[in-house]
Amino acid sequence: MTTPPVATLPVATLQNYIGGRREDSAAGAFGDLVDPASGELVARRPVGCAEDVDRAVAAATAAQPGWAAVSSDERIGRLERVADTVATHAGELAELQCREMGKPVGLGRTFIENGVAMLRGALADARSYPFDTVTAHDDGSSSRVLRHPLGVTAVITPWNFPVLTVLIAIGPLLAAGNTVVLKPSERSPLSTGRLVELLDLPAGVLNLVHGDRRAGAPLSSHPDVGLVRFTGSVAAGREVGASTGRGLHRALLELGGKDPVVVDAGVDPVATAHAVAFGAFMNSGQICTSMERIYVHRDVAEEFVSALCAAAAGYTTGDGRDEQTVLGPLVDRRQRELVEQQVADAVARGATIRAGGTTPSGPGCFYPATVLTDVDDAMLVMTEETFGPVAPVQVVESWEDGLARASRSAFGLAATVYTHDPAHAAEAASIPAAVTWVNQWQGGGAGMVCEPARDSGMGATGGHATYDAATRPSTVYVAAS
Repeated sequence: MTTPPVATLPVATLQNYIGGRREDSAAGAFGDLVDPASGELVARRPVGCAEDVDRAVAAATAAQPGWAAVSSDERIGRLERVADTVATHAGELAELQCREMGKPVGLGRTFIENGVAMLRGALADARSYPFDTVTAHDDGSSSRVLRHPLGVTAVITPWNFPVLTVLIAIGPLLAAGNTVVLKPSERSPLSTGRLVELLDLPAGVLNLVHGDRRAGAPLSSHPDVGLVRFTGSVAAGREVGASTGRGLHRALLELGGKDPVVVDAGVDPVATAHAVAFGAFMNSGQICTSMERIYVHRDVAEEFVSALCAAAAGYTTGDGRDEQTVLGPLVDRRQRELVEQQVADAVARGATIRAGGTTPSGPGCFYPATVLTDVDDAMLVMTEETFGPVAPVQVVESWEDGLARASRSAFGLAATVYTHDPAHAAEAASIPAAVTWVNQWQGGGAGMVCEPARDSGMGATGGHATYDAATRPSTVYVAAS
């Protein structure tokens, strides 16, 4: 494991950004943000409060009519310049992400650039979206369908991809004429704070409130917020959904996952194992769509597991500012303890550690790339979201058995299948998931539209569906003269 740099940077005290200016939180209480690689204190963050939320919503409410009155072309043009700005500062933002949650800088920069590309794609969708359409009828009458902004919207983002998830969420909301109150996770607020400062938007159009659930709960239940876009845990998502439901407001929820992988007979076991290692260990397994349940056909299982263990050995841990680092730390000790508990539970129930599985000594929240075999569906590592670099492998006797086990989960975010059989590739669509990838994890691009299944959330996004969620339709009918 590489040694973290010894340089110590000043400890920041974070402020909210409301109505175009920085403000101290009214809460008056702070939590510590610690670098998960070194244990160094890097920032003091407000815990948040309802008064902060009220001020931010008031600023967004005041700014919304003027922002909506701007032509859609001008709004989209300003947001395209936002994309340019973020691309220019991708390195700086990646450094902040590394300090706050451990993501290796090179990986962070790549995902920020991906976020910029996704923002540009969403803005291209806005240019083709039917915000205002008129249909002439044969009898001389006409119908005009208008898509109105919802007003003030809230975006509550997770800690694992702080910049990317903000870009994906705010682009369509702002392009549609809404204003936004943004609350980043208290576990990774640095990069989001800097991002908001960089963006050249009118005062009040995008507001930032720091805090934990003491800010999140009053934001999701605020009577003047028309939509909440939330990414996070199932438990918190249920609370958000209940709050918005009571207020008859909309919610877009992307929640937890326990994504399966089915490895069919006939595939190249070595190449597939390397692809699965990437899907299981990248970002230290801290991705909503990480590969967390692996079902491999007995015909290729021995070679697959051997190659997976060899690949795991190449995912060396270290500080993310070191260019040689592949596997950064977990976000904090709480997350590492969760991973440790799941691995210990699996071993106690009969699983075998084939690689990793031992917490390293020394500072930081590191955990090695781990491969488990002899797992079964009663183990926590096969039923609960892990969010760590753990690849549990279960051998199955047939394609049908693997497909059935992959479909047997409370979650339904994503799934991946490796097969050379066209019929099996077609059958993969039966897995309850927002997206199913065949022979390429994270494949796809423009035009993808999906909605999480089961406990993984609700609300369709992607393409024009995102703008459907961000607007309210109305029809004006004009009778023939």
